[in-house]
Amino acid sequence: MEYNPGLHIIAEFFSEKNELLYSSEHCRQLFDSLIQNFNLAKVGEVYHNFDGGGFTGVVCLTESHLSIHTWPEFKLATFDVFLSNYQKDNSEKVRQIYAEVLSFFAGREKQKTELVR
Repeated sequence: MEYNPGLHIIAEFFSEKNELLYSSEHCRQLFDSLIQNFNLAKVGEVYHNFDGGGFTGVVCLTESHLSIHTWPEFKLATFDVFLSNYQKDNSEKVRQIYAEVLSFFAGREKQKTELVR
């Protein structure tokens, strides 16, 4: 079997829904919904809400991971998603997950990098 690299999107965006950047509650629901809708398998997760606002969330998947860190005082978030292509090509799922996260936060992309690795 030959290794087939997966797609990793690393992005930074401004959010027009700044209230969603203060606490992980809504993002956790979004991530859980994305994991279910895209038939991914969660193996662990950590969310941490910071005093004064902002949060970090990381979800480990059998396919790899999703992560987010927010700075509501700047209306800013960083996000990344990587899915391996071990058994099938997940590249389109990665792009769709990113698009849904951006839409959820009414995000305006500051920068985005796509790595095939």
